Amino acid sequence: MLLGPQTKTFLGMPAIVSSPAMRQLLGLVERIAQTNAAVLITGESGSGKELIARAIHHYSLRCTKPWVDVSCAALPEHLVESELFGYEKGAFSSADSPKPGLFELANLGTLFLDEIGELEPRMQVKLLRVLDGVPYYRLGGIRKVAVNVRVVAATNQDLEGMVQTGRFRNDLYHRLGQICLCVPPLRERLDDIVPLAEYFLRQSNPRSFFSGEALRVLQRHSWPGNVRELRNVVTKAAVLSRNLEIVADDLMLAAPGPAASERPSQACSPANLDGMEKNAILQVLAQTNGHQQRAAELLGISRRTLSRKLKLYGREAVRESCAT
Repeated sequence: MLLGPQTKTFLGMPAIVSSPAMRQLLGLVERIAQTNAAVLITGESGSGKELIARAIHHYSLRCTKPWVDVSCAALPEHLVESELFGYEKGAFSSADSPKPGLFELANLGTLFLDEIGELEPRMQVKLLRVLDGVPYYRLGGIRKVAVNVRVVAATNQDLEGMVQTGRFRNDLYHRLGQICLCVPPLRERLDDIVPLAEYFLRQSNPRSFFSGEALRVLQRHSWPGNVRELRNVVTKAAVLSRNLEIVADDLMLAAPGPAASERPSQACSPANLDGMEKNAILQVLAQTNGHQQRAAELLGISRRTLSRKLKLYGREAVRESCAT
């Protein structure tokens, strides 16, 4: 028997779940949330990793304690240490007063480190020591700080591959991934597409509705930007449509290919995350005609992260994607 979509809210973030894959994942989250194990969440950009992290805190024994989240990619490299571990007055020229770090703010609760693969090696060492329960100093401090924090980390990168190439510490990878969860991409969660689209449409214009053809187009699109791209497409259609009925042309999506359920599925594992991520990035870049800032917004990553990844792919791959 097919079940209708479930709507839940985790720390203010709505979760519309209909697909068996996501129902199974949230069921697993409820079980592991009761432990203190560190959790590593993998998956493509925009697939819902932060939602899963919030669900872990929501179901945990720490749910009444602080929830603190930070994107490691959004922090300038010279500020990462002071943001995570705090600083004392006079630690540097603009430190006019002491400031607690994010670990202190999350004490007894949960600290969510998004885009953990962006941490530079020196900070990886310090993070490992804190995760092992070693007290640390604030920047410029002389008194050690001890915290009790559950760390949940997320990445859209292949950390195993980064370990093999020396870009990520092996010991930190295993410490963060005491439990590993993978969020499947939207193209593998066909049952979630329509409920999510209808939810986003109600948020933009409660009186609007999709035509049957528009719904079929939504289900056939590959969604390289995942849920974030779906939200942007629906919001734009609701704003620009001249009628309450949203038709296929209002979505401004490419002509549909095979339905998502008819396309071959790729197992969600660290080994193929890099390839899926590369395809997603190049496809979104092509859709934005090479506009990197717009592509970064659709993908839910920083402009700096996108530039770094495009350098890894090479100019030829980028030119080919924009030419198709």
